[in-house]
Amino acid sequence: MSTHDHTHDHEHDDPGQRDELAFSFEFFPPKTEQGVEKLREVRAALAPLKPRFFSVTYGAGGSTQERTLETVLDIQRSSGIEAAPHLSCIGSSADQVRQILNLYRESGIKHIVALRGDLPSGTMDSGEFRYANELVEFIRKETGDHFHIEVAAYPEMHPQAQNFERDVANFVRKVQAGADSAITQYFFNADAYWHFVDTCLKAGVTVPIVPGIMPITNYTQLARFSDMCGAEIPRWVRKQLEAYGDDTASITAFGEEFITLLCENLLDTGAPGLHFYTMNRAEPTVTIWNNLGLSA
Repeated sequence: MSTHDHTHDHEHDDPGQRDELAFSFEFFPPKTEQGVEKLREVRAALAPLKPRFFSVTYGAGGSTQERTLETVLDIQRSSGIEAAPHLSCIGSSADQVRQILNLYRESGIKHIVALRGDLPSGTMDSGEFRYANELVEFIRKETGDHFHIEVAAYPEMHPQAQNFERDVANFVRKVQAGADSAITQYFFNADAYWHFVDTCLKAGVTVPIVPGIMPITNYTQLARFSDMCGAEIPRWVRKQLEAYGDDTASITAFGEEFITLLCENLLDTGAPGLHFYTMNRAEPTVTIWNNLGLSA
């Protein structure tokens, strides 16, 4: 448990206070018709929890961008929950981004997650925007205050950052460019989150920095993801999960308890909400939600 002394002015299990907290769920665009149907079911299971928004990730390359758009419009039309598309600037021209923004605006989308995106491998041009702060600036210039803009934050440092100070400076630039709030990469160590938040506060950042939460259901996949994105799995958690081998029931039970405690700890110490990386599944997130007593 964290010994962090953040004062908290809310009790997360007081349903009256829930409105002030920002809860959101993230999906990736399905690749098949089957996947589309499955995601609709997942969405139907999560919508009653009344999150502030459903976000949809954005892959590089034409077809995945199309799928993001389709998924977002489907959510916006039929779920009653606001949709927040990810918009990545790598490999995009200002004109392409302008077109997408206009399309989103016409479709009633008011929320965007603005990211740099992964640098393309090889010598492909990175496009007109090199960094997320340039994208945020462009969105503001083109659309004024129409969009609520989220940016990404990395409590354990962006995998490509040279050092922590430079990474924080980068984050501060994105906020100064006009971001309204931030969502963190997932993490399993609350102290890393609070250290990041405190460092940002000292640098004058006052926008909400919402913790990203990854339910634990599949250890192999989690280990692979975490290596790629620089999220540390604490050694004791890793050893425990390894010890279960192929026993998925035990992995799920342990993961559920561990993530519930992490979320409780974060909300009790004043986190402004939670953003769940659902991996297009409802049960793990719903279970944690119920454990936390977060009635809709």
